[in-house]
Amino acid sequence: MIVSMVRISGKYDWRGEPLSEVRVAEGESIEAALKRFKKKIQKAGILSEIKRRERYEKPSVKRKRKAEAARKRRS
Repeated sequence: MIVSMVRISGKYDWRGEPLSEVRVAEGESIEAALKRFKKKIQKAGILSEIKRRERYEKPSVKRKRKAEAARKRRS
């Protein structure tokens, strides 16, 4: 079983289990399991959140980014 070792701000589902988990089936290759794991993490948005949190973002920059995203959604 391969389990995500990445915890971002304690993100767990309602049962208290990690959000990203891939179970390796009997006879399944590790490469296939890793491919499923990467796809699951990307779909959950964990990678983008990690990249966003790599560096400190000033509150003014955060507000500008949020306003720009809202402007794009409205257009």
